[in-house]
Amino acid sequence: MKKNALISVSSMQSKQEGDTIEVVTPGSFYKKENCYYVVYDETKISGMEGTTTTFKINSKDNKFSLIRVGTTTTKMEFQKSSGDVSLYNTPYGTLELKIDTKDLKINIDDQGGNIFVNYHMSVAGQKPQDTFLKINIKAQ
Repeated sequence: MKKNALISVSSMQSKQEGDTIEVVTPGSFYKKENCYYVVYDETKISGMEGTTTTFKINSKDNKFSLIRVGTTTTKMEFQKSSGDVSLYNTPYGTLELKIDTKDLKINIDDQGGNIFVNYHMSVAGQKPQDTFLKINIKAQ
């Protein structure tokens, strides 16, 4: 069932206008066992050229994983009312990210769908940033 897809990813911190970063990119979309997967290559615009990003979407258990492999490497786990600690490896060094998922909404089927995540993220003990991630997947 592997399909081509158009993926839109918007990230915003603290609901401030102008702080939104949006990337629209082609990728692939497929279902394996009980999870949907989205895979795309990062570009120079995202600052992560040479990195492949994978979203693992488990709508049954309401879990979402963001996995990056390449010049930037990480695995971030999101589940409502749950926390996670992740290492974010970049060409410039490694950061420890603490993620506290406040809300997670998954609406997905074989044609694509939407994911919304609201989480607090702190880097190495700094003040947490309220972060909103919106993902839209359109299978083609």
